Amino acid sequence: MGLPLIMKRNTFFAVLTGALLFSACSEAPKESKKETAPPPPPEPISGQSAFFKMYTAARGWAQDCEGLQMRSIQLPQVKAEPGKAGAWEATFVSTRLSRARRYTWSAVEAEGNLHKGVFALNDEGWSGPRGATRSFSFQALKIDTTAAFETALKKGKGSAEYVKKNPGKTVQFLLELTPNRFPDLTWRVIWGESASSSNYSVFVDASTGQYLETMR
Repeated sequence: MGLPLIMKRNTFFAVLTGALLFSACSEAPKESKKETAPPPPPEPISGQSAFFKMYTAARGWAQDCEGLQMRSIQLPQVKAEPGKAGAWEATFVSTRLSRARRYTWSAVEAEGNLHKGVFALNDEGWSGPRGATRSFSFQALKIDTTAAFETALKKGKGSAEYVKKNPGKTVQFLLELTPNRFPDLTWRVIWGESASSSNYSVFVDASTGQYLETMR
C-alpha cells in the first residue's frame, strides 16, 4: 500500500532540502577580490617646505644651527612643477659645535645618495664664514620658491623672451646670504643645470620678495 500523498510530499522536500544544504557546504568559499589603488606618483615640493623639513631635523643635531646654503635637485622620476623640485640639499652650521652638516630631502630613492624623506649626511669641521657666503636664521626665509619663480618670470629683464627661446629648460634654485652683494637672503632662480653653467638667472629677495638683479 503506498504512502499517503502528504507524506510523499514531506519526504520529497526533506530530500531536496538536504541536497541543497550538502551542495552549499561542498562549495569552496569565494574570496572577495579587493581592488587596491596604485600609489600616487611622487610629488615635488617648494624650497621653503624643504628647508623647514631639513631644519627641523638639523635642530636635533644642533639647537643653534643656522642655514648656510640650499639648492634644488631636479629628478627625472618626479614630474617638474613651477617653483618646486623632486629633491633638495641644504647645509647647516653650528657655531657652538664648530661643525657643518648637510641634509637632503627627496621625494624618492635616487642616485647621488638621495633617500626618500629627510636624510642626514656626515658632518665636518666649520670655523666660521668662508668666502662671501654667510649663515642665516630660519626667520629670514619668508618667500617661497613658487613666489620667487613668478617674480623672476614677470620682472626679470628679458625673461619672457628667454623662456620663449628656451622652452622646457631645467630651472634650479639656490638659497644664499651674500651681504657683500645683497643685504638680505636671496633666491637665485637659475635656468640651466647649475649657476656656473647658466646663461640666465634672476635674483629675488627671499625676505621681501623683491626683484633684485638679472644675470646673463
